[in-house]
Amino acid sequence: MSTEVFDAIVIGAGHNGLVAANLLADEGWSVLVLEQAEKPGGAVRTEEVTEPGFRNDLCSAFFPLTAVSPVIRDLRLEDHGLRWRHAPEVLAHVLPDDRCAVLSHNIERTAASADEFAPGDGAAWKRLFAQWQEIREPLLDALFTPFPPVRPGLRLLRSTGTADALRLARMLTLPARRFGEELFDGEGARLLLAGNAAHSDLSVDNAGSAVFGWLLAMVGQDVGFPVPIGGAGELTAALVRRLTARGGEVRCSCPVTEVLVAGGRAMGVRDGDGDPIRARKAVLADLPAPTLYREMIAPEWLPSRLLDDLGRFQWDSATVKVDWALSGPVPWTAEAARGAGTIHLGTDLDGLSAFGGDLVRGRSPRDPFLLFGQMTTSDPDRSPPGTEAAWAYTHAPRGVMENRKVLNRQVARIEKTVEAHAPGFTDLILGRYVQGPLELAAHDPGLVGGAINNGTTAIHQQLFFRPIPGLGRADTPVDRLFLASSAAHPGGAVHGGPGANAARAALARAGRLGGGYAAVIRAANRAVYD
Repeated sequence: MSTEVFDAIVIGAGHNGLVAANLLADEGWSVLVLEQAEKPGGAVRTEEVTEPGFRNDLCSAFFPLTAVSPVIRDLRLEDHGLRWRHAPEVLAHVLPDDRCAVLSHNIERTAASADEFAPGDGAAWKRLFAQWQEIREPLLDALFTPFPPVRPGLRLLRSTGTADALRLARMLTLPARRFGEELFDGEGARLLLAGNAAHSDLSVDNAGSAVFGWLLAMVGQDVGFPVPIGGAGELTAALVRRLTARGGEVRCSCPVTEVLVAGGRAMGVRDGDGDPIRARKAVLADLPAPTLYREMIAPEWLPSRLLDDLGRFQWDSATVKVDWALSGPVPWTAEAARGAGTIHLGTDLDGLSAFGGDLVRGRSPRDPFLLFGQMTTSDPDRSPPGTEAAWAYTHAPRGVMENRKVLNRQVARIEKTVEAHAPGFTDLILGRYVQGPLELAAHDPGLVGGAINNGTTAIHQQLFFRPIPGLGRADTPVDRLFLASSAAHPGGAVHGGPGANAARAALARAGRLGGGYAAVIRAANRAVYD
């Protein structure tokens, strides 16, 4: 039997792998995507796991960064059937005393909500959003390109001026709690920032957490938290349709066991049947960095310092997620929460600090901070009329929720928290689907130990420290092998940045820069790892 040959092989059909494959196919490359799961999509999938007729997103559900990503925008997935919807309100943060801060598509509505907590905070929110509007485009260009983003960075500097650029840089280092306290007098606006920061694995008291809260809050104010009509899986389906229309191929239930290397160069892969598949130009890995370097490549091809640094790689915290099929809308006592797609629940600012502190100490928080999604409120196609497809997730310490009894106790805490703010909620439950770390990794092996971000978002593992100290780029020490997962800069969430960066690096390596490009990368790797 002859060996199959493609220009590029992509390991993993998560959204980053599919983005990379599409960009290579756009350049006329023959591309094969190999996925060990039965279906493509990784963490971007939708299934009927609770009750028939209820479409639940297995992991990713709302897509604010997808909506503003220049990478996704340039793919024009709407031409391949993707359609978006929005909930009436973007987000609500319900405090323990049932007060509610609202992030709305309408900035006047958001400002009015902030003013309910402290007069004047609405005007401060408008000023913050005006700053975002001024720097939006150069900032997004800088965010989704390899680090350091030289040309986008210069455009950003021209947009802000030196003084404001320094203030922006300072903001990027702040804890979310401190950032909110500097801008606002009341807890409402502060919570809109801090609650969004808690989407990451960082405590609101960690340096660098402010940027996550600010970015998600500003994007939410700008374009909302949209959802694909029919489920998150429709985003994956559009990526696959676009790829196959350009001649690319996706093979599922086809694991890769090894990256084949000769003379320091990636030559292809070996599949689960032991058969080699050759890559003429590049191998791109949409895999966690530890999986790629420890399981897929023989150690003699890797610098010893890289393997040593990999021993200090830090995963993000684990996740517990519950999906429900509900017989009716959630009966929130906070009226403003009823129309929100995303709801933050269970804690105020002090509670967010305590929650983050418990996770750092490896303790399961007794009062979990919940992210709650009302999917039928956002997209009526998700469940039968008059019902609701909903979910909630919370972060948990690693290595704890694999115990089923502990996991069940956490699920009980989650439902108790929702019931406290929506009496009668549990009576509406027709079916539930629980995913702890083991279940998450079962449907997407990239979610190692229930980590949904492919490594901590802490500042010591971001930019040129991601996934380990190096270049902040997709290139690896193996020539023509590229890291295309969210383990690489710019990290997690569904925006396609890592996949696009890997595809661009592969094209540059094979294109006009040719061997000179490879020589530069090898020299840089030696400087870092030797």
